[in-house]
Amino acid sequence: MSRRVVVTGIGLITPLGVGVNRTWTRLLAGESAIVSTLTRESEEPKYATVPSKVAGFVPTSESGYAAGEWNSRDWIAPGEERRMGQYAQYAMAVAEQALRDAEYVADTETAKERTGVCIGTGIGNLYDTYQSILSFEKDGYRKVSPLMVPRMLLNMGVGYVSMKYGFKGPNHAVTTACTTGLHAIGDASRFIKFGDADVMVAGGAEACISPYALAGFARAKSLSADFNDNPAAASRPFDKDRNGFVMGEGAGAVVLEELQHALDRGAKIYGEIRGYGLSGDAHHITAPPSSGDGILLSMKNALRQAGIRPCDIDYINAHATSTQQGDAAENRAIRRLMLEGVDDVTTAEWNNFKKLNASEINISSTKGAIGHLLGAAGAVETIFAILAMRDGVLPPTINLDNLGEPAEEFTCNYVPNMAQKHDVAYAMSNSSGFGGTNATLCLARDVSM
Repeated sequence: MSRRVVVTGIGLITPLGVGVNRTWTRLLAGESAIVSTLTRESEEPKYATVPSKVAGFVPTSESGYAAGEWNSRDWIAPGEERRMGQYAQYAMAVAEQALRDAEYVADTETAKERTGVCIGTGIGNLYDTYQSILSFEKDGYRKVSPLMVPRMLLNMGVGYVSMKYGFKGPNHAVTTACTTGLHAIGDASRFIKFGDADVMVAGGAEACISPYALAGFARAKSLSADFNDNPAAASRPFDKDRNGFVMGEGAGAVVLEELQHALDRGAKIYGEIRGYGLSGDAHHITAPPSSGDGILLSMKNALRQAGIRPCDIDYINAHATSTQQGDAAENRAIRRLMLEGVDDVTTAEWNNFKKLNASEINISSTKGAIGHLLGAAGAVETIFAILAMRDGVLPPTINLDNLGEPAEEFTCNYVPNMAQKHDVAYAMSNSSGFGGTNATLCLARDVSM
């Protein structure tokens, strides 16, 4: 019989701020962290050549964490910063936050061997790659940094966290585009379920905003370019005028534990990972099928594993990135799941399917406030779903002024522009990524349920 997995610690870095409380408070207040890239004076000429001129940067200052902002000195030992890519620094910081929050210390050799790390990134250290290529082209071999490869590798966030704390359990890095962070948490939960570890630090980190990254996504016609004069309004999931995602950066991490392990040490428990579903679109490298079949299958698989009916889900944190096709497909999939049920499941848990009105389906996309954090998105948004359960509040979808079309399909409660009080016993978080990869986590607030 598989073991039960609970969340005992959380850590966040987002464009809204550094730290869980800073980010969550601003998110619930309906604030936007999206700004103009033209404020980045050192690279402003390069940013000016890209059609999309908005992004969600992590705020930085000398005051750092005390002010809810980033300063590497709060998290990275002197002399170590130059060895790490920015995404790995973010991974170190959210892991430390989550471990502090969980009050977990692996203080024996056995505990170290039973604790692992699973943190992913979608793109990693793009800036260093670019700079290293320039150095080689201009001045040859001897100008290439010996730190180039360690700073580039996508598993180095995991490596640095495991070395800092001496964790010798599963050492695993996920890279599945924008599904990375959610896959990392789901994979880590399975390591615990099947006995490979008792504790896992899991999540995603991304720090790839640059003129080069924006240029690539803009050429793929993925980015918003119609709100350059009003950056705060650029990311607008489910809105009729949405026209592409806004790139953001940051990281999220959780501490996962086997239930009895957490109970034995008197840990605070945020909730349980009840179900983890995965699927592939098998359709197109960037666009989902209009039917939403891929993400629908992922949600079905998560609910099957959880033994929870669709009508029991109180809140869904949608992947919805503010693209026309993606938001419409996910919305269609959620409506099919919640309004029609699952006709190919016959287990007892599903027999009493309750019909819902569309207005009873609570969905929001927190990307309106922070943009799309790519490989970190799924981890950050899973934490938002956990906090929604903890506090009994639905985070808003900001910039939702006019619901998408066709009007008869956008009839759910998308929590427009203002947070809503609502008891959340069960929540889901969705993620999708280029290549047609999808994942869903199903979360329960109470371990007794």
